Amino acid sequence: MSILDRLWPRARASQAPESPQIHLLIERLLVLDPALKLVPEWRERLVPALSQSVAFVRDTVDRMPAAREAGAATWLNDPYIHAFFAAPDEVGHVLSRSPELHAWFESHPLAREVYAVLGMAMNERRGFGVEQYGDEVHTDVMQTTLSFDDHQVRVCGETESDLREQIVQRVVEQIALAGLAQIGADESRRDVLEQDRALLRTRLQLLTRHGAGTERMLGEHAVQNAAEVAKVEALIAGNEREIAALGLKSEALEHNLAVICNVLSNPAQHTNVEMREICLSPMNVVLADGGSGNRASITFALARLPASPQGLRAFSLVRFARADLQPLPRVLVEDSRFMI
Repeated sequence: MSILDRLWPRARASQAPESPQIHLLIERLLVLDPALKLVPEWRERLVPALSQSVAFVRDTVDRMPAAREAGAATWLNDPYIHAFFAAPDEVGHVLSRSPELHAWFESHPLAREVYAVLGMAMNERRGFGVEQYGDEVHTDVMQTTLSFDDHQVRVCGETESDLREQIVQRVVEQIALAGLAQIGADESRRDVLEQDRALLRTRLQLLTRHGAGTERMLGEHAVQNAAEVAKVEALIAGNEREIAALGLKSEALEHNLAVICNVLSNPAQHTNVEMREICLSPMNVVLADGGSGNRASITFALARLPASPQGLRAFSLVRFARADLQPLPRVLVEDSRFMI
């Protein structure tokens, strides 16, 4: 190693050029935690970690089926739209309740259609139904029926490729937020541990002083007191180890960047999105063995969201025409004034 390598180690490895998406994600991350750029070589460490998350999420997004044309005219023949909506008239009515969809069309007056992410609550219900086997009809057959409700359209794009890139960006941002949440949990944990340490030390002092005076001279409760002191000392030692594992406060910035990079470098541990392929009958009955006769197979993304009451949200890409857009219901217009 030359003297120049020792003096300027960053010059040894050439940093790969940032893509516009990586650059944008870095800027977004700095808005959430501006102190990250105070750590030496923060950008050189952050870019590879972000690239791993982007590559992982893009692979998942690329496996999502092409956008389906959502409209009353496609309800009968498109198995996706038929499965997601109960009736053809429901398609335009439900999608038109999205303020984001109306806002997008207003900001793109020449656009004839929009690409959007359709999010839905997916419900699985077990019950008895009727099923045909050859020429025989069997009743009281245990079946699983799917239904979709709480349709939401929040993310819109001018093209399908633009929409997919937006999805990648938002999911990677969510992974970064998981890292920031971990940092916050560590800081809260440190505060609790430091408070516990102060209480334990006070308790130890009281126990030590308790052995003074006549009790110390006469030996009363000596064994019991010694056992209690040993117990508190063990608790203090464990407390110190937990605090040490969190690192020094002076190293907090370095620790925060390390946590963010670790989370971004392991995106599979912080995302709960999977692709689900299901074979359905026209009545949305799940056909475990593929079934026979009139059936269709659909593939959609399924995400587990802890904040959602249902826990599961299904996602699909759709294409919606301006001609099918209905006026925004008045109640939503009024409520939107109070939305933050």
